[in-house]
Amino acid sequence: MSREDATVAEKKAMIIDINRISALLLNNERPSNTIVEIILDKALKLKGLTLEDVAILLNVRAPLREAILKTAGEVKQAVFGRRIVLFAPLYLSNECVNNCLYCGFRIENREAARKTLSVEEAVREAKTLEAKGYKRVLLVTAENPSKSNIDYILKVVEAIYRETDIRILHLNAAPMPVDDLKRLKVAGIGVLQVFQETYHPETYAMMHPSGRKKDYSYRLSAMDRAVDAGFDDLGIGALLGLYDWRFEVLATIAHARYLNERYGIWPHTISVPRLRPAVGSPLTETPFPVSDEEFKLIVAIYRLAVPTAGVVVSTREGADLRREVLALGASQISAGSKTEPGGYEEDEEHYEAAQFATDDHRTLDEVIEDVAALGYMPSLCTSCYRAGRTGSGFHDMASSGAIKDYCSANAALTLKEYMLDSASDSVDACEEAIERELGEITDEKLKAGVRERLLRIEAGERDIYY
Repeated sequence: MSREDATVAEKKAMIIDINRISALLLNNERPSNTIVEIILDKALKLKGLTLEDVAILLNVRAPLREAILKTAGEVKQAVFGRRIVLFAPLYLSNECVNNCLYCGFRIENREAARKTLSVEEAVREAKTLEAKGYKRVLLVTAENPSKSNIDYILKVVEAIYRETDIRILHLNAAPMPVDDLKRLKVAGIGVLQVFQETYHPETYAMMHPSGRKKDYSYRLSAMDRAVDAGFDDLGIGALLGLYDWRFEVLATIAHARYLNERYGIWPHTISVPRLRPAVGSPLTETPFPVSDEEFKLIVAIYRLAVPTAGVVVSTREGADLRREVLALGASQISAGSKTEPGGYEEDEEHYEAAQFATDDHRTLDEVIEDVAALGYMPSLCTSCYRAGRTGSGFHDMASSGAIKDYCSANAALTLKEYMLDSASDSVDACEEAIERELGEITDEKLKAGVRERLLRIEAGERDIYY
């Protein structure tokens, strides 16, 4: 075994202790009301939860679950206020060398219409998103060394930044070596996402029978290499439905705690994807179904366990459920998503080319109008990444409640831009949301500053932020 292979194996053992996770779930099957109440009081201090705390909450049954959901909403409000970040994924390629059984991009799927965007096509997709009002975009690409390698991704990133007003690009891509990740960091990638999919090794092996993604340990250590490359905003997650959701949630939290204990960095985002149908997938049924009630509990527990993380809920979920989880800790949602390359410019759903089916087909404008009508503050803000509020610095500000002022101010400014440049039916809702948010700002100096900047935006200035 090479030194590099040994290091990867060592990190696997440090990150995920399968026996411990299983034991914690088994030994905390019947938690008392008293211990649950103690844990929820602890969560309100915004310092996160231990693995044992999480195991206890995962085993809670109704009616105590309602207390968990309520507390999660309170924690989200304390950290981020009412702001809800909106973004869109931009798929670059569905030509993949892996054979993941749950994915429409799998190499053995003969039904998929394959495409890798040219750099010019990627820019046109980004310009289409820009015209709709998006400022933050998540680049997503299949793993294919000959099609969507590091040089290709860098060309796309550089071209989008050069030719559009997209202000921050995040990336969801295959694990890479440190040297490639360093180049991505220099190019201006904000959050780097690598989802483990399932933290259960046996299930992982079954779901990834061939391809580069087959290596569980190499994928698990992707975040370590990202830190070595200079990234301090990291995105993790498990695909719910491949294995027991309680195990996956506890393992995800274990990964989060490992990153903090080893590097002093909490994950910037924890995504909550639930398995969805995909053309050409042999998984005609979800192996371990996750109900809507269980899904809501998962969102809430992620919020309590890692209070400063962006808990991300995608358009995999329907509109009604996405509305509900806004009150339970979700703080970032995609909107108007297309999950196939070229989907935005064509503005049609080509399911045969998609990674998975989506369930919320509303436009960005419809989502913004809805979010605002529910009393939340839609935000297209990208300021923290560009102002250097990242990593442990962001965490410290968020856990103290200090980031909330930036969130309120920048959400109002970006929503004003959107209202003037891109909104259609949501104009009135945007105006009402901005005034409501201003009314909640208690710092009179800050409030005056926001009003002054709103006037500058009305006069034609753009990209003003705190």
